[in-house]
Amino acid sequence: VFLQMQVPFPFSLLCLQAIKCKAAVLWEANKPFSIEEVEVAPPKAHEVRMKIVATGICRSDDHVITGALVMPFPIILGHEAAGVVESVGEGVTSVKPGDKVIPLFVPQCGKCSSCLNTKGNLCSKNDIGSAAGLMADGTSRFTCKGKTIHHFMGTSTFTEYTVVHESAVAKIDSAAPLEKVCLIGCGFSTGYGAALQTAKVEAGSTCAIFGLGGVGLSVVMGCKAAGAARIIGVDINSDKFAKAKELGATDCINPKDFKKPIHEVLMEMTGHGVDYSFEVIGRTETMTAALASCQYNYGVSVIVGVPPAAQKITFDPMLLFTGRTWKGSVFGGWKSKDAVPKLVADYMKKKFVLDPLITHTLPFTKINEGFDLLRTGK
Repeated sequence: VFLQMQVPFPFSLLCLQAIKCKAAVLWEANKPFSIEEVEVAPPKAHEVRMKIVATGICRSDDHVITGALVMPFPIILGHEAAGVVESVGEGVTSVKPGDKVIPLFVPQCGKCSSCLNTKGNLCSKNDIGSAAGLMADGTSRFTCKGKTIHHFMGTSTFTEYTVVHESAVAKIDSAAPLEKVCLIGCGFSTGYGAALQTAKVEAGSTCAIFGLGGVGLSVVMGCKAAGAARIIGVDINSDKFAKAKELGATDCINPKDFKKPIHEVLMEMTGHGVDYSFEVIGRTETMTAALASCQYNYGVSVIVGVPPAAQKITFDPMLLFTGRTWKGSVFGGWKSKDAVPKLVADYMKKKFVLDPLITHTLPFTKINEGFDLLRTGK
């Protein structure tokens, strides 16, 4: 989804005023987005107002629409984007107007226990768990038709302008193509890091990836970069297989082609189960199937897909007792503010590709068509 630049450079004192612009507002669940004129307030202390140039459509956004991920309405969704800093609030030092940036749905405050621990990345300032839909001071920067509009995961990128906290934005290479590197704001980093950072896939290992959407394909790329010898893609949409193989999958299987449970199929294919499995869908049934497909003693299974709200998992504890490891991964385990500029630099050095992950480019006003493409697996 592309938005064309409309603000002239250099910036004027108008930066300190509210901006009126277009945004895709979701007024209630299970309804289409409504393109509205919204007012975006100036950034407060330690906040950054940015113009969104390109934003990706992610399944997590759709989870809010369907109610699988509970958030307050009305809301401006979107969390995978790239843009340009328009103005900054008092005390902001890491970015300035004109900088190319990527907003971060997992911030990095640098002070909480997760930020300070070398093994952590889920900063306590995130809005994933609380789902308050507001800035740190408990207020919103968006209004529409006299009503307060909620933020989404501290980013809200389905709008021409947004406001984020300084800890939730990373300055990137000024030469980076924003319509490509916007994917580093969520999908690519989440999948690639799940393999490299969270699972720490080893050379010569065998991996299975459940779900071959954009994030799943990024897991495939991460497993290949780690030197995995066998990478098995699992999806009920066989149309996904060609691209998965292009990006590094050695085998692709469709559970619908078998009469037995998919974990049994993987056990037979590998002789003892996979070393690493990844659930990249967000379904409890596939989470347990991915766990069961691992080698019973030292296999590692990583949950990458956002779990549905109000659903519980029931599983045989013997699956874990024998030694398997079950892990979760948010944003690929990367410390966002540190990692995103480096990932963009790696992309610029052609260490990985992003083009195969982009299936369609649409004008912002066709956002509902974009979600239709997502839901139909296209």
